[in-house]
Amino acid sequence: MSATSHPDSPQPHSSFGSPPGAALPAPARAPGGDRTRGRVPPGRPPGSAEHRSAHAALICVAAPHLAVSAEHGQLNGEGMEGYYYSGRRVVSRCRILLGGREPLPLLGRMVGATQARFTATAPTTVGSGPDPAILVDRLRSAEGTERITVRNTGGRPLRLPFELRLGTDLAEIASIAVGRAGEELPASVHGSGLSWSAADLRASVTAEPQPDTSLAQLGLLRWDWEMPPGSERTVLLRTDLSRSVPRPARGKKRRGGTKVKGSKTATGPVSCYAHRAANTPELWRGARADGDDDRVSALFRTALDDANALLMSDPASSDLHLVAGAPWRCALAPAESLRAARMLLPLGTRLAAGTLRTLARGQLTGPGPDAGRLPGAVRHAGPYAPPSCSGTEATLLFPAVLAEARLWGLPEVETEQLLPAAERCLTWMLHAAGEDMLVPDPAPDGPYRCEVQASAHRAALLGAGLLEACGSDRGAELRDWADALRRTFQSEFRYGEDTGAVPVAVRTRGGDVLRHVSSAAVELLDTGLAGGGSSAVGLLTAEQTAQLCRHLESQALDSGWGLRSLGADDDRYNPFGHRGGAVRVQESVIAVSGLAAAGHERAAGSLLHGVLDAAASFGFRLPEMYAAPQRSAGGVPLPHPAACRPAATSAAGSVHLLAALAGVRPDVPAGTVTVRPLKTAPLGAVRFAGLRLSGTPFSVRVGSDGEGEVDEIADGLRVVVS
Repeated sequence: MSATSHPDSPQPHSSFGSPPGAALPAPARAPGGDRTRGRVPPGRPPGSAEHRSAHAALICVAAPHLAVSAEHGQLNGEGMEGYYYSGRRVVSRCRILLGGREPLPLLGRMVGATQARFTATAPTTVGSGPDPAILVDRLRSAEGTERITVRNTGGRPLRLPFELRLGTDLAEIASIAVGRAGEELPASVHGSGLSWSAADLRASVTAEPQPDTSLAQLGLLRWDWEMPPGSERTVLLRTDLSRSVPRPARGKKRRGGTKVKGSKTATGPVSCYAHRAANTPELWRGARADGDDDRVSALFRTALDDANALLMSDPASSDLHLVAGAPWRCALAPAESLRAARMLLPLGTRLAAGTLRTLARGQLTGPGPDAGRLPGAVRHAGPYAPPSCSGTEATLLFPAVLAEARLWGLPEVETEQLLPAAERCLTWMLHAAGEDMLVPDPAPDGPYRCEVQASAHRAALLGAGLLEACGSDRGAELRDWADALRRTFQSEFRYGEDTGAVPVAVRTRGGDVLRHVSSAAVELLDTGLAGGGSSAVGLLTAEQTAQLCRHLESQALDSGWGLRSLGADDDRYNPFGHRGGAVRVQESVIAVSGLAAAGHERAAGSLLHGVLDAAASFGFRLPEMYAAPQRSAGGVPLPHPAACRPAATSAAGSVHLLAALAGVRPDVPAGTVTVRPLKTAPLGAVRFAGLRLSGTPFSVRVGSDGEGEVDEIADGLRVVVS
């Protein structure tokens, strides 16, 4: 792994395969913010000595807003601490002083995904005994507000000097992550608070009630309170980030106090804050899961809370999508955003439709070999394989997600609006494969990866059904290509008995093969919902599928906490290798549903238990990847220092993990819903309520005997329980 702050940051090209075309990097702008802001450039990774690991902090998220705090609650300007907007630190220092001293912290905890609460106490005078007389409560919100309440819990009246020391460096999160934050800026009075300026940016903090600002140049706000016994005082802080932009001026412009003739523009501050509450709704209200195992409801609730916190809307269109994660990638990431939307389809199609529309607007449509591809960054692919392209992954996902969203009840008018973009993705795929019948990654000269072929095969079959349902005559072409790809895969990605039937992971243009065991092979089990609710035919024979399942069950890959991305018996295994040994949540949850669909229910249940136990050890907020020692040998999973937490694929993956227990496979256009629960009932009885099918509520439960039953469903849909 190269020294980057996030493993999926753009990577230098490897000599193993030609570099992709110039269009690979993501566009500079994206709906709702800057695609590149908040991503970390090459340098030392998060968790370096310069700052504390983000996993030791309390991270409040309301994308694109963040608030990162230590458990004591004081913002001292250390490491990642502070309020952020779109990757820019707005406030780095917010320290409370009572009579010139810091309060004693008692408890810091998350209150949902968007808020954290901190409690502290303080005595009144030295020598007054151990009993505190002052209680301080701080409620900090990701969106840039903080409510501080001070109570006199003692029996005597108090005269209390209350001070707030504030400051900022207006640094980019990318610089902070590698220990290159700037110096703290000088403060000035701004209304009822303070402000700081750098270039065309101005950060400000306003306070209610009006403070004493006589020491504003020192970054100090002060209140002098008379507090009777049992009384309380509250201070409300609001942060803002504004940018100076040209605006129309009436007639003349002032410059340095002098009127300037002939000027027709002036400069004024415009708030950068796109206040989330105004345009980003809370989705999935009423959705819940419960069961015999209390962890089911805890994981489901936390996952939806995190997913809502990672929601962003495009101000121009109100389309919703999930950002990749916090704190490192609080921006749209095509592949991760699509994967998360796909895994959340049981809760409705709005997110999938918004994500697809957002990505369709950035699709490459000009002439040339890249026409139809979605932009994406080049990123590491592990210690053996050359870099891969997230744009390839997203392009193959696009038609599959649209086809599956239609099966979950996406309205026909929305399907038809997105169909041209999906067809362009499929056309790019066929052209990229060419006569070799295999899709390179990155195109056009990259190697062939087994997981990419699985995604292409799934896209072709789902895309064929989608196009045929919408009246296109290209379905037969795609099915024929999928058949040819399957034959080529069987020939070129053989499973050799001499190696225990280990799948070929990568095949080069020259015919060389890499046979390392990787959890990326779970894509071969993910066949989607083609064929009207039944599993599509995959690239593997039944025997090969059974062989792959046995490999996934081996201790080399199954840590007991989830699937490793590289076998522990490999010479290059690293428990923290993001594609060289660490557990990647999205692959583990795909494996659970894939194993179940392949008839390996006990293996699926065992893996589900492992991921659920790992989630419990992380307070049910799973990082996107973590190191996992062999569970049977002791030890606990540890977060990767560069992992996002919360992360879109982990939050959505938690929902997907639990939904696999019910095995719901809808085909709304055909009027059927198949329920195929795990007969082994690994978590006992479970019930899901508030799911959505065709925009209407859907509830299903699975008994401790593994029998499924639908409690609520839209009229006109027929249930098939198998």
